[in-house]
Amino acid sequence: MCRLILIIKEVGLSLLKVCNISKIYPDLAVFTNLSFTVESGSFAAFLGPSGCGKSTMFRVIAGIEPFDGGSMEWKGLRVQNLKENAAMMLQKDLLLPWFDILDNVLIPIKTLNKDLNTGKSEAKRLLSRFGLSGFEHYFPNQISGGMRQRAALVRTLLFDREVFLLDEPLSALDALTRRMLQSEIMRIQLEFDKTVLMITHDVMEALMLADKVFLLSHLPMRIIKEINLRDLPKPRYHLDSKLAEMAEDIFSTLKGELVDV
Repeated sequence: MCRLILIIKEVGLSLLKVCNISKIYPDLAVFTNLSFTVESGSFAAFLGPSGCGKSTMFRVIAGIEPFDGGSMEWKGLRVQNLKENAAMMLQKDLLLPWFDILDNVLIPIKTLNKDLNTGKSEAKRLLSRFGLSGFEHYFPNQISGGMRQRAALVRTLLFDREVFLLDEPLSALDALTRRMLQSEIMRIQLEFDKTVLMITHDVMEALMLADKVFLLSHLPMRIIKEINLRDLPKPRYHLDSKLAEMAEDIFSTLKGELVDV
């Protein structure tokens, strides 16, 4: 417990600063003048209604799409995106069905031209750590959804990027598997000193994992409230009365925004 609290207290230096960025399609303004800051080693959760532009924001940050105005800073330097600094994990595991699990998680090693033998050793170590030892040569259709998502998490780790962009990675899982992977994500973030940005529709998930929660509006998306949880030590528990009270406050704040959730 002391180690976890110490890590939380050390968070603080600005890593990513988004300054008044906009994303506008010919017939739709997804967001305009969107600004927020994420500190190094922190966990930021983005909570808002379906279709409000959260995934588009992540695609802009990752460099999959350009932004149309404003600026982005990485460690104080202006950048166009975090293509070289972030790894993205989606709701779907996107494992290739013709590859076994080991070959799937080795994709970052091969695409980044890293040493394959070293990469295999690290991949097997991580697969074992996440309960996938013995399943290295199974194919995606031969294992459960939770196991596939754990494999996708290992693949994301093997990109070895400073930032994780997690776009609802747990939303399709059953409650027990989801709870287990929430704990794994929190441990990974602390142990590997990653900065995590996570999209979720689960209020309690955001409160359990995040150091900062951004509440988002409908289109055009804007931040309607920023909640700082850094003084709330981890691990946190679903039955915590303080978290339950905070969850009610969040629902109250988002009441007018969550019409389709």
